[in-house]
Amino acid sequence: MSKVDRRILKSQEAIKRAILELMTDKNFDQITIQDISDRANVSRKTIYLHYADKFDLLDKLIEESIDKLREVGEAACELDWKPATQVCFEYLESHYPFFSTMLANKGAPYFRSRFLKYQIEAFQNELRKTNDRKNAVNEEITVQFVASAYVGVVEWWLTNGMPHPPRVMADQVGTLFEALYE
Repeated sequence: MSKVDRRILKSQEAIKRAILELMTDKNFDQITIQDISDRANVSRKTIYLHYADKFDLLDKLIEESIDKLREVGEAACELDWKPATQVCFEYLESHYPFFSTMLANKGAPYFRSRFLKYQIEAFQNELRKTNDRKNAVNEEITVQFVASAYVGVVEWWLTNGMPHPPRVMADQVGTLFEALYE
């Protein structure tokens, strides 16, 4: 695999950082390529070399973050509920600027739906691994309920400036998961 030029990586990071910063101040629909260019200190041409338009930029940024979250989640799935949940909340905390922009500030409703879709897939996989007994509640309803509740708790936590440390969130949410899944 060939190495990517550091200048290209630096430009892409500046562009991604610029759009996130702009989304804390403006609605995504109001942001222009010129705004991104000015904030990132790159030419519009540089942006178009890497992204078709601002929607492509946002889509790639979201996909990259979901992929990273998936990696963290897959590693955490080997743990019990509370430690696994703590790993996830610590990851969210360490990437607070991104997640607070995407979820708490309603900067990208599209991200919320992708985040929810990822959570549904993750909880489906976990339910299939841990739930051997027949449950009175339909699996699909259970997964929708748990994933929606989890995304709601994450939104609440970020919107309120992370009022509890990840350890406390993991203990509380992990307790709820344990009660539901075991």
